[in-house]
Amino acid sequence: MPEQTITIGHKDFTVACQPGEEPFLIAAAEMLDVEARTLLNQIGRVPAERMLLMAGLMLADKTAEAEDRLKAAEAEVAGLRDEISRLHARPEPAPRRIEVPVVPQDLTDALTELAARAESVAEDLEARAKV
Repeated sequence: MPEQTITIGHKDFTVACQPGEEPFLIAAAEMLDVEARTLLNQIGRVPAERMLLMAGLMLADKTAEAEDRLKAAEAEVAGLRDEISRLHARPEPAPRRIEVPVVPQDLTDALTELAARAESVAEDLEARAKV
């Protein structure tokens, strides 16, 4: 078992861990050290056992708060998933009828006349091009 020296609250401790667990041990020790240093800055000199106990309790409090937030977030996610399922399961809405205004007859007549003139001009140009 590899041994790792960690520092918590300006005190060194040698701790054994499973092979490959060193990065996790170091990360956990850094978290505990942050709490211990905060405690030492607030209170001053504290016996190692008391420092470790208080720092551990501070971390436990943060962990409990994080777990509460996680449970609330998981409940919110579950509610959102239920809402998504409900929305997917509902029937498609009926198509809406859209009213299109009627094009006035005189406009239709004018457009027909313009199309006829355009065709006439095109035929005239084609005839001139052949000459």
